[in-house]
Amino acid sequence: MFVFGFARAVIAPLSLMAGVFVWGTASAANAAPQPTAIIAVGAQYDSTHVYVAPPDLEAFVASFTATFDGRAGKPVVTTVTPTPSSTQFQSIKTPVGALSTFAYTTPIPYPFGLERSGYLVTDMNQAIAAARAAGASILVEPFKDPIGMDAIVEWPGGVKMQLYSHFVPPSYEPLASVPENRVYLSPDRIDQFANAFIRFSRGKVLSDDWHADGAELGKPGQAYRRIRIESKFGKMQIMATDGHLPFPFGHDISGYEVGDLNETLAKARAHGVTVLVETVELIDRRTAIVQFPGGFIAEIHCARR
Repeated sequence: MFVFGFARAVIAPLSLMAGVFVWGTASAANAAPQPTAIIAVGAQYDSTHVYVAPPDLEAFVASFTATFDGRAGKPVVTTVTPTPSSTQFQSIKTPVGALSTFAYTTPIPYPFGLERSGYLVTDMNQAIAAARAAGASILVEPFKDPIGMDAIVEWPGGVKMQLYSHFVPPSYEPLASVPENRVYLSPDRIDQFANAFIRFSRGKVLSDDWHADGAELGKPGQAYRRIRIESKFGKMQIMATDGHLPFPFGHDISGYEVGDLNETLAKARAHGVTVLVETVELIDRRTAIVQFPGGFIAEIHCARR
């Protein structure tokens, strides 16, 4: 989306022992044939979409930028949909990822508000063709906005994303760390989604762990399947679950990597953030879940050393 000025396999339990449940499909994620054109631009141009009520916009922006040492663009009132609507829009850039923040003063036209992120593409026509070829549905056909073109696509499993292009290509510095797009899916859709997105993004599977620690999802003593993907669009963590998740798991659509988790959480608390899930120690990372003023829920993690 806009960054103004910045920016069916049969399910079966694979194991049931010592309280450990692992659900998956009959095949692992294997990359399908990929398109020849590279349509991604870079992770620094992609943003999580955050929708807040107008009275919460200022507090949210201040809290998020303070937590991650970021800066915000000037708020503008604009129309970012193909049908009449009005929103306050503010972009946020931080070393760990960008946000597109919306505070609508009119009803939000469908399906806007359901998309999790915006990915900058080199060419909208090529991106739409590649998305269709990979198995996506085009929920909102391409339309012009004040600085480029936009569309909304839906992937197998119901994952919705916005694609956008600029009339004048932007130029931003690379991120200090690339955020994760965190996707929760049912086991019967994880391979279909992963294969489709890999084909579209020309990405690769970093890991496909059928016995990931359930403590990451609030279910210690259990295991689940977790696929990690990387592409020029950025990182993605896909989690196959039975949907029996305690709050707030499943609401976290973005994960941010920081150098020192304790320091970041202390800074977050000092700026109005609620820590919903205290630090969980995993094999490769330390992770927590937080909620910012206005309701946005995110995961924050640091690598274990």
